[in-house]
Amino acid sequence: MNEKRKSSVWTKQIDDVMLEISRQSATCKVRLLDPGVIEAVLHNNESVCGSSNPRAFKKLRDTLMLGFTLREKAYDQLGPIEADELIQSIRAKLRERFGDKLGGSAS
Repeated sequence: MNEKRKSSVWTKQIDDVMLEISRQSATCKVRLLDPGVIEAVLHNNESVCGSSNPRAFKKLRDTLMLGFTLREKAYDQLGPIEADELIQSIRAKLRERFGDKLGGSAS
């Protein structure tokens, strides 16, 4: 598979997963990018939710775990520099779409 096609496949997969994480995070009102929040979600701690939605929280947690697995595979296939650039590009696009709903700094 040529490099452009390989990158395109990874872009689509990572974009889809990150978009779903963002959607579920917004549904649960979880400020995912605030310090310690990702860890809390991974430890199944629903206290970081601004609204109660157990089903959406489970989907958020499951998709977040999938995202970490996908990131590791992208590192293996694309290399860490290319994978990080791709992830940062997708993250910037999501920040434009969701604004500060995801938490963290706006910069």
